[in-house]
Amino acid sequence: MTPPADKQTFEGEIATYWFDDGILVSLSKSPKRTVENITRNVALVKELTGNKPVPLLIYLSPSPVPDKATRKFSTTQLPLIYSAMAMVSKPGLAQFIMNILFRLKPPPIPMKSFTDDKAAKEWLKQFR
Repeated sequence: MTPPADKQTFEGEIATYWFDDGILVSLSKSPKRTVENITRNVALVKELTGNKPVPLLIYLSPSPVPDKATRKFSTTQLPLIYSAMAMVSKPGLAQFIMNILFRLKPPPIPMKSFTDDKAAKEWLKQFR
């Protein structure tokens, strides 16, 4: 997956972003997530969205498993910036990530994993 040439893109440390029909799209990068880079990413997303939660379509890429503090912090930040999240990946990757992040309790926003981005976009439209 590569960012579209016909849309304005925004580079972050852990992802490249663009908007598509009211949905924020994220092309995940591979660095290990930390509280520090998640904090900077949350600030970037808030800047892009005018501080309003939006639906996110994320194309996942493999990255190292974050530590417990980062997983906990990420969970608290998700509802502040996203209204829902659709994760597009090869079979198994999104489920693996969800299991790591939300082992003890359900995700704080609607989340669903997909292998097809068209189905992911359709599902997200209800959260715009």
